[in-house]
Parts: sequence; structure tokens; C-alpha cells
Amino acid sequence: MCLTISSPAFFNGATMPEKYTGDGENISPPLRWRGLPEGTQELAIVCEDPDASCEEASVHWLVYKIPPDLEELPEHLPLEPSAEMQSGCFKDATLD
Repeated sequence: MCLTISSPAFFNGATMPEKYTGDGENISPPLRWRGLPEGTQELAIVCEDPDASCEEASVHWLVYKIPPDLEELPEHLPLEPSAEMQSGCFKDATLD
């Protein structure tokens, strides 16, 4: 099985909707994934802008400590972990 990542908020290769940018609400989009390799122990997701106006790509946020049995992240992750979130995964917005 191949790892696939998708979002109901936008299509692969499309421009990120303004809602999820600093020009909009600046919230994280909903994400889904399937096909993790067997033995996966933890996930991390990095939101990077390869089209940023600097020489290197710009990292906007990351989510880490995602348990492998979780198959999606909701829209608008909080900046701090909450009791509802498994294993304390959270968005680190200090990178933006």
C-alpha cells in the first residue's frame, strides 16, 4: 500500500485556500492519510511553503507526536495540546 495524504479543503497541487494562510484565518487545514508503513511508531507533519520569496523553503508550522492509529487531523488545530488530542500532538506556530 502506498502512503497517501489528502485534504477535503483543497486539491493536490492547488494553491492553499486563503483561509489557511496569514492573509485569512491562518488556521491549519484538515488532513487525512492512509497507507502508513508497517511498524510506524509516530508521525510528524510539516507545512512548508516551497514558493516563499527566500532562498530556502519557509516552514509555517509542524505537528508532531501523532499516534499511528490516528488517520486524520481536524481543521484548526489548537496551538497547545488538549485533553481531546491523543498523545499531545499539537501545532507549533512559533516557526511562522
